[in-house]
Amino acid sequence: MLYFTGDTHGDYQRFKDPKIKKLSKKDTLFICGDFGFLWDGTEEEKKLLKKIGKKPFDTLFVEGCHDAYPLLETYPVVSYRGGSARKISGNLYQLLRGEIYEIEGKTVFAFGGGDSGEEAMLNPAARWYKQEAPTVKETQAGLENLKKHGNQVDYIITHDAPESIRRLFIEDQQKASFIHRYLETLLTTVSFTHWYFGAYHTDRIIPPRYTALFSRVTAAQNPSTEE
Repeated sequence: MLYFTGDTHGDYQRFKDPKIKKLSKKDTLFICGDFGFLWDGTEEEKKLLKKIGKKPFDTLFVEGCHDAYPLLETYPVVSYRGGSARKISGNLYQLLRGEIYEIEGKTVFAFGGGDSGEEAMLNPAARWYKQEAPTVKETQAGLENLKKHGNQVDYIITHDAPESIRRLFIEDQQKASFIHRYLETLLTTVSFTHWYFGAYHTDRIIPPRYTALFSRVTAAQNPSTEE
């Protein structure tokens, strides 16, 4: 079965959640951005990555605004379930922007990255990576892959959210950023069963087919029944 959760921020406690501890090799865990276990490249970090990769189920994440992009880019891109992904360790993979995967008989469209708004708040000790924002090439590739699938997938997993959904969490007068506009385009042109995203540090079901995730772990089937 497919399971989804929100930002882990490098905190291994999430993997001690009772639902995750019950997962087997027949299951798949998705993390909606800000994975956070690739940050400094320390030996301790590498040990945790190996520990996650040794779990019997596949752990798949899209990158968020607080992941070390230069470090992520050192890992190899491999073929994975009908698409391309970065193999981090064992059963641990990063899903790449715009790719569509065939997992447990379901199609999953992935698109990481976001708009943290932190570029303007930089100080010498801060970390901000321009790679958090998608490129035109990445967005076009996503549209092309969706077109090949008839603009229809079972699930969409992102870190950020479409502009109309983002406005439910943040009230501001700023113009929609590139990624929010792009995801809004998907919302209006792609047929999908459910959309999971992180970024807003809250667990909230948005009828009829959107779920914001943070600490909650939810099964893909009947998300409205999950506690």
